[in-house]
Amino acid sequence: MIRPVGFRMNEETAVNNYFQEDLNIKNAEINAKAQEEFDAFVEKLRNVGVNVIVENDDLKMDTPDSIFPNNWVSFHENGDVVVYPMFAVNRRRERREEVFMRLEEEGFEIKNIIDYTAAEEEDLFLEGTGSILMDRVHDKVYCALSARADEELIIEFCEDFDSMPVIFTANQTVDGKRKPIYHTNVMMCLAEAFCVICLDTIDDKQEKKNVVHHLKESGKEIITISEAQMHQFAGNMLQVQGTDKKYLVMSAAAHNSLDAGQIAAIEKHCAILSSDLTTIETCGGGSARCMMAEVFLPKK
Repeated sequence: MIRPVGFRMNEETAVNNYFQEDLNIKNAEINAKAQEEFDAFVEKLRNVGVNVIVENDDLKMDTPDSIFPNNWVSFHENGDVVVYPMFAVNRRRERREEVFMRLEEEGFEIKNIIDYTAAEEEDLFLEGTGSILMDRVHDKVYCALSARADEELIIEFCEDFDSMPVIFTANQTVDGKRKPIYHTNVMMCLAEAFCVICLDTIDDKQEKKNVVHHLKESGKEIITISEAQMHQFAGNMLQVQGTDKKYLVMSAAAHNSLDAGQIAAIEKHCAILSSDLTTIETCGGGSARCMMAEVFLPKK
């Protein structure tokens, strides 16, 4: 997780991230509030035994979205690290070798770096585990196409990682028009035994049927959320391992949006851990899942 030092509403990402809003307060105040939310969130995770490695952002880099590291990097069980092409030019500065050095200091082994960033020269993008949801057990990759998720790159990634692509389009209503959702992980969360998903965003019936088929084929219980709940970031969740049990991590807004039936369905599989991320969600247009780049690297 990357602790922010210059967090604010990013004007470069706002063009197609319809979850962002302008709080109309000074950037220094926004960053201070984001830091408070970040620190409280990290403390909650650590209190239940989740191993959290916090790296500080560098103020000189001017990276307002660095708090969302899962968009530029992913870490894999075989020692691979993948670096991704980013839509916003100012987000490309988030890619820092210091993060890899820190992981090696923490005892993780990096064997190979796979770099897709040359695609930026062709204006093609694939923003990490924001764009692609990996079912690492069943070798499937779910991805909603958007300006930040190019189909050719998804297929290339799946070929490189010997995975089955499950590609679709997910839309939200903006000013009365259906427009692509910027990242898959705001409408869908893939956990070990279940999936929280806003199926209403997949307008094409055949695509929706295909997504449901693959989830069921992999034995996932499907827990559906509404578009209104999705806008409270109820799709932006991540399952993590604590000391003695698993947790589904989400924001307070996401947690509060869920009804009793949805909570019961989740709690059949794992506990819920939530934290207030109001400032981060409002200005950044991302939530709990986006803030965590999960590390599957082998230990040395």
